[in-house]
Amino acid sequence: MIIRGNKSEPQSHSILSAGAAHTAVLLGDGTVSVLGDEGVPQEGVENWSDIIAVSSGSAHTIGLAKDGLVVSTGDNLYGQTDVVNWADIAAVSAGAYFTLGLKYDGTVIATGDNYYDQLNVEDWSDIIYVSAGSINSIGVKKDGTVVAEGDNSRGQTNIDGWENIDKVASGANHTVGLKSDGSVVAVGDNSYGQLDVDDWMDVVEISAGVGITIGLKADGTVIATGDNYAGQIDLVEWENIVAVSAGCGYTVGIKSDGTAVEAGKDITIEKDIPHVNSVGIPQN
Repeated sequence: MIIRGNKSEPQSHSILSAGAAHTAVLLGDGTVSVLGDEGVPQEGVENWSDIIAVSSGSAHTIGLAKDGLVVSTGDNLYGQTDVVNWADIAAVSAGAYFTLGLKYDGTVIATGDNYYDQLNVEDWSDIIYVSAGSINSIGVKKDGTVVAEGDNSRGQTNIDGWENIDKVASGANHTVGLKSDGSVVAVGDNSYGQLDVDDWMDVVEISAGVGITIGLKADGTVIATGDNYAGQIDLVEWENIVAVSAGCGYTVGIKSDGTAVEAGKDITIEKDIPHVNSVGIPQN
């Protein structure tokens, strides 16, 4: 758990978040760069400042400011960017068409599409980590157990019995949990082998994309399983990685020197992946 000022921060902050076709990168000066598909422009993001975390949905981007307020841009068809009145937020997570906000008191608020009841999180308490997937919401409680709301047609919320969980990652139709001993568990759709994580160990971060699961190991290498139609899990040569995020057909990572790497389909669209200086690298 990180201590920032006089507030206890339940969730480590993301400096890198891959969405369906765009990626948000938090730079060391607290500004944000958005790369990729400009079909739904992420307008105004260049004016954001004092940002400490980012999260990308299908076509929207969420930023968490150091004062606990939240900014947003992009598609708002379902109200997924209606976060202007949110306050005292410790962490944010953007799903496909909805957004979760974890408050410092351990409760969770949500906005956006609720067709599968994925926003029904008002009764959650003692939450320390949240992850918004395609159409479901996952939360980790202080005691290491997990709660979930939303679609379960692929078994992606079959998390009863999970324990000793530190972090979760919700993908398109599967959910991944990182245990305190560095091992990983997963439930949901396994069409591409994205649940094949039983032998993973020494993992410190996880990310779930569309048909893929990514794990960042303690030694800075990356392990991956799942769909590889675009080479998005060809990551064996990656090293010195401090942050990783899985999108739709691509994976992005940040190295310890602040440079970025990517695999899979091209999401930069003639833009250079920015350099993230040491201020922007998360300290766990």
